[in-house]
Amino acid sequence: MESGRGGDEAAGHGGVAASASRRGARRGRSAAGPSGEEGTGRTSRRQAEESADPETRARDVCLRLLTGAAKTRKQLADALRKREIPDEVADEVLTRLEEVGLIDDAAFAAAWVESRHAVRGLSRRALAQELRTKGVAADLVEQAVAQLDHDDETDAARALVERKLRSTRGLDTQVRTRRLVGMLARRGYSEGLAFRVVRSALEEEPSEPSGRE
Repeated sequence: MESGRGGDEAAGHGGVAASASRRGARRGRSAAGPSGEEGTGRTSRRQAEESADPETRARDVCLRLLTGAAKTRKQLADALRKREIPDEVADEVLTRLEEVGLIDDAAFAAAWVESRHAVRGLSRRALAQELRTKGVAADLVEQAVAQLDHDDETDAARALVERKLRSTRGLDTQVRTRRLVGMLARRGYSEGLAFRVVRSALEEEPSEPSGRE
């Protein structure tokens, strides 16, 4: 009897183990399913891209990148080069996209200057540098930054200083001046303009209450 009970218990444990094993296998297949499908989808897209002719690949890459945000011709050319698209094919596709207005470095530069100056208060010099790193031609850079004049830069510098002024209260005047001028310098403003704006802001700053009498 003991032998029988032992055998039944062993069988019972074996049945539980087998059931758990089956459940684990099902969970494993369920967990692996979506991931496997996703991986297969990526592989299929990659294989489809690689099997397409270079011109089709180049066009698809450009259109996909342009869907997210405007890009300069150089940015797209760099992306095509990374995907080993022959230069002559890339040049033809990029020229065609320029002809239909999907690539417009002049419009890109103008929008970039307007946005970055308004949001971050960057100077003309800083904006020109950013555009050059994106491959915008020198004449288009000059045309774009010409949207801003000296008054625009001065107003933007003043706004930046006014936002920062409160956080420097209580510090020595020289320390405040150095920090505020440094902040403007990092945004591309000349030393002369920075000092004039900071000095004016400090002189016009209302004095702090002396406290209760």
